[in-house]
Amino acid sequence: STVHKIQRQAPRPQPEKTCSNTATSHTFVTMEGWEIFLSVSAGTVVAGYAANYAFKVWAKMAYKELLQNPATSCDIDAFVDTERNPVNYGKVVMAHKLRLGSRIPRTDSIPLETHESSHVPGLLVTRKTGTSSDPSYKNVTSIEEILSQKSKKTPVVVATIRMGFGHHRIAYSTCSWALKMGHPTIFHDLLNIESPESGLIKSTDDLYSKFSRYASEMGGVVEKLWGSMMLSGDADALRVANLTAAHLQPLLTTYPKDVCLITTHQLCALVAAAAGFTNVCNLVVDNFPQWFLTVPRTLNLVQGPVNYQVFMQMGVKQEELGWAGHWCPAELVSNIPEDCSRRIERRNKSKPLRLLIPVGGAGAQRTFIINFVADLAPLVQEGKVQLFLNAGDHSHMKTAFLETLDNCGLEFDTVDSTEGVMSFQKSLLDAKNEPAKNVTLFSFVEYFPAVATTDILARVADVLSC
Repeated sequence: STVHKIQRQAPRPQPEKTCSNTATSHTFVTMEGWEIFLSVSAGTVVAGYAANYAFKVWAKMAYKELLQNPATSCDIDAFVDTERNPVNYGKVVMAHKLRLGSRIPRTDSIPLETHESSHVPGLLVTRKTGTSSDPSYKNVTSIEEILSQKSKKTPVVVATIRMGFGHHRIAYSTCSWALKMGHPTIFHDLLNIESPESGLIKSTDDLYSKFSRYASEMGGVVEKLWGSMMLSGDADALRVANLTAAHLQPLLTTYPKDVCLITTHQLCALVAAAAGFTNVCNLVVDNFPQWFLTVPRTLNLVQGPVNYQVFMQMGVKQEELGWAGHWCPAELVSNIPEDCSRRIERRNKSKPLRLLIPVGGAGAQRTFIINFVADLAPLVQEGKVQLFLNAGDHSHMKTAFLETLDNCGLEFDTVDSTEGVMSFQKSLLDAKNEPAKNVTLFSFVEYFPAVATTDILARVADVLSC
């Protein structure tokens, strides 16, 4: 009996593991690994989708908040038509955040005063009140007093930003016509108004100039990429600029809302639209049609029929679009017959061909320009070609020109002031006169002659090489 109980309690012998059992165990383990992989993958996809959805929801809410911080008179989405050009909320919000962060915009107007231009007779230049103490600033007057003075002609304000030479060149061209027609004319450069707002613009301009030079020097893929970026001014780029413009309103709001305002930079026009100005003309500076160049509540003037037609096809309203022609200064236009006759006379007498070679405001294309000058050296030495080299106010371009001229063994004269440029032009307006040397280098410390020299020399040059 006892033996029987012990036998019943004894454990049963376990069967030995076979190859079949081992294979089954391994298969089970392998399947468990696949399950983990699939679970992790599925979780990652779901988490990514959820994060993307959450980002889009946040970006849309953030964009709407930005449009109200501060609220403006410029309905940019109605202008570009969101059905044809839907908002990429993430792109717009992130671009704005990278540029301005969480900056809180100011609403107070910046008080302004004017002084006489030291370069253009009759032109008034604005500055922030209290910053025109330099003795060179003549007849400093508040903007309110200037606009309240009785005049037979309506005062004209030309608003611009010095980003490169182009915007200022067009601004001075505009001023030349207003002055010629007898209008009190005010040159208002947003960068000239000392303030946190002008600092925002300057930082953007510095980056633009730097990357333009780098792209030009590196060439190849980098230059093509930079070029494509400059041609990607879609509706979202305009939206980003519009958000920036809302922060810049203090730079303009001292003026009456109905003042005659002509802008040569679309950001100025966007600021005016945001602030509720009602009499604004935006000179579209580029001949490549992009939403980025146009502004609502504004008459956008283009230079040619193709631009006009393309902007119409894009959806710009006809009442906000016009075709005006090229932005040339009054002196250049009014003397076209005389200047062309003089060119023809010189060519008929086999006199040297005059090439005007300017450098852009960003100081880019250094490599191309110095190679161009080097290739022209034999023709210059033979007396068949004369070069007018405008280095502007870029010291690195002046150095590059000097090195190239020295390497090529070319003699040259140098002009470094507005007075020198005007004297040079006046001499060559007489067809009997020629420059002292076949190469003349124009290089300046001040920005005005750097901007204006190309237009001044255009009257006595045969070919503008740019």
